[in-house]
Amino acid sequence: MELGIGMFGDLGFDQTTGKYKDAGIKIREILEQVKFMDEVGIDVFAMGEHHRPDYAVSSPEIVLAAAASITKNIKLASGVTVLSSSEPVKVYEDFSTLDLISDGRAEVYVGRGSFIESFPLYGYSLNDYEQLFDEKLELLLKINSEENVTWSGKLRAPMQNQTVYPRAKNEGKLSIWRAVGGTPQSVLSAAKLGMPLVVAIIGGMPIQFKNLIDFYRQEYQKAGHDVDKMQIAIHSHTFVSNDPKVIDGYFENYKSQMDRIGSARGWAPFTKMQYEGGRSKDGALFIGNAEEVASKINYMKEIFGITRFIGHMDVGDPSHETMMKSIELFGKEVKPLIK
Repeated sequence: MELGIGMFGDLGFDQTTGKYKDAGIKIREILEQVKFMDEVGIDVFAMGEHHRPDYAVSSPEIVLAAAASITKNIKLASGVTVLSSSEPVKVYEDFSTLDLISDGRAEVYVGRGSFIESFPLYGYSLNDYEQLFDEKLELLLKINSEENVTWSGKLRAPMQNQTVYPRAKNEGKLSIWRAVGGTPQSVLSAAKLGMPLVVAIIGGMPIQFKNLIDFYRQEYQKAGHDVDKMQIAIHSHTFVSNDPKVIDGYFENYKSQMDRIGSARGWAPFTKMQYEGGRSKDGALFIGNAEEVASKINYMKEIFGITRFIGHMDVGDPSHETMMKSIELFGKEVKPLIK
């Protein structure tokens, strides 16, 4: 099982100045953190895409390309690329270039995304929400598997015997994962296409997703795909510290971001009871000391048979020093305990 770390580039909000943290500082911190992940043996880094004032990264491929130049082994993935509002040709070009820079370490997680700011920003209608994703996924997979592409759809100009350059390292094929939030139809589509699956589990109890992942496994086999090549990952909020005071204090970081997002979605304010419940064995928060986090990830392996775990580790913009310590513990203590 591979262990990875995911980030969105959360920007803390200063109540005294009324401003978010400087995005340039945050991005430089992220790059230093990814370099350290590589040094402590983390397998994957996943960088999210957002188009909001409270996140630093709108172009994960740019940050990943910068990370490729200062790392040697870690896989570099988008987490996620909002494919519905992206151009599939450009997505392939960007990530195949990243793949060549990194000597074959690029991956793409494609999804609809949980925010919709990119749709009006890039001139897309939310009325086409479902069809945009389906068409663009079809085209991206075709570009990924065929050198000369002929394709037509309803929402984009057709392609006629055209080739997209440069080609990725593995005979032109990138590793493209389907990222889902729990919709059975999305899981079914991924299974039929034989795509690796990453499920975001950020609330409630993970065991509630077991039927969904079993459904994926069943439909993947039914579609005739090679079971030995099946890959299943979960992506969950994670933070590691062996100091109980740090874990207790991290609640404020976590609450600040959850309440900021929740205010626009009609959520009630996040409580300490929810935090502690999420940290329990059956909860969806992988927040605690190294032994607690490792034990919980092993539990996910038992119930889901996952091949990869991505710990989303920068919720609420904890300090750079705190993040570096969490990354160190994840690589040097959590990973050996899991192995």
